[in-house]
Amino acid sequence: MNPPRPESRGADDVPTAARISHASWAVFLVFTLNGFAFASWASRLPTVRDALDLEPNQMGLLLLFSAIGSILALPLAGLVVDRLGSRRAVETFAGVAAVGLLVVALSVAQESVGLARIGLFVAGVGIGVWDASMNLQGAHVEQQLGRAIMPRFHAGFSFGTVAGAGFGALFAALHVPVPLHLTIAVAVAVVGVLLAVRLFLSDPAHEHEPAPARAADDTTCDPADTFPAPAAAAQGTGARRRRALQAWTEPRTLLIGLVVLGAALTEGAANDWVSLATVDGFDTSDSMGAVALGVFLVAMTAMRLLGTGLLDRFGRITVLRALAASALLGVLAFALLPHLVGALVGVALWGMGAALGFPVGISAASDDPRRAAARVSVVTTIGYSAFFVGPPLIGFIAHHVGYRHALLFVGIPIALGLVVMNAVRPLPGAVGQGTKPATAP
Repeated sequence: MNPPRPESRGADDVPTAARISHASWAVFLVFTLNGFAFASWASRLPTVRDALDLEPNQMGLLLLFSAIGSILALPLAGLVVDRLGSRRAVETFAGVAAVGLLVVALSVAQESVGLARIGLFVAGVGIGVWDASMNLQGAHVEQQLGRAIMPRFHAGFSFGTVAGAGFGALFAALHVPVPLHLTIAVAVAVVGVLLAVRLFLSDPAHEHEPAPARAADDTTCDPADTFPAPAAAAQGTGARRRRALQAWTEPRTLLIGLVVLGAALTEGAANDWVSLATVDGFDTSDSMGAVALGVFLVAMTAMRLLGTGLLDRFGRITVLRALAASALLGVLAFALLPHLVGALVGVALWGMGAALGFPVGISAASDDPRRAAARVSVVTTIGYSAFFVGPPLIGFIAHHVGYRHALLFVGIPIALGLVVMNAVRPLPGAVGQGTKPATAP
């Protein structure tokens, strides 16, 4: 039996405007469902912590298993998409993430920490490749549209997390068991993904490699010209793998990865720890912890919706520097102010500041469409490494200084991102240079 071939398109199969629009909405929905699944889990962390009777350092260790799964899977995401195509990669690994979260749900019912670790590892593998694959599809759609829309895709993720946190707060207030809650969330996410990916565009990485140039008077017949498979196909696959490895040696790509790393850790730390830090730091209810997470997510979503216009008007560097300052101020306010209301204002500033670093980094990595897939793979790997590894490390710090003060650690990657911010400056002719006419849509 021949192995499955990824979706591909010929030179004449140019997507129509309607097809690109449909793909754009499909990518938005997949981002939304990803955020919904993640926040459904994150919003119930206080209840999970109590059910499994875990200390802060033990919670950090538990979350680390998800990080390990993602870190092991992310470097392979580019090859997975090359093999399966982004559509099959998303639907396959959304299923893997769903299986992992269902195992976590079972672990809470059984009060088994070991089973929870297994489930989070599997979920981490699924979420990591799912995230990278949908970002690659999103970068391709953005290139086809010719304008910056990655912030809107990530706004979709934020919409999903707001919905997930909202249902989490409601279910926590109603004392709905975590296993039932996660089962419902997983079912919604998987069904939605299976429907949405049918509208994805074919991946540019699967287009036919150009034939080598030949002199005008060259009348020799190269068998590879007449029968391109399997030799030419193997050569094309080898070239894509070489480009993927070379992207890890490009200074600009690695510096963009550092910007994304800071943004991802800033966002991931809030997703994992704001609810717990609010509950323990202010001695309040689990539902108020979910509300605090919701404040962060609403602020981040709003900024992502506004982000495209701000980037068009002011450019990447100016916008990202202003938002980094907002994130730093918000983290300091949440960690140090003694009253809940002031801390919630800090959470809002933090959410706005964390909104655009990741999507703008993806756009910067895809400025050159010919190298977009390899560079986006590198940047997402670096970013999601911080997204998944950073928060568990904060859990270990929290064991010694408490959740709120441990979150001051987030200021370090924010400062690092400010230092290397010039790396995201658009290449000539790329979107996001702050020069779009005011009358443009």
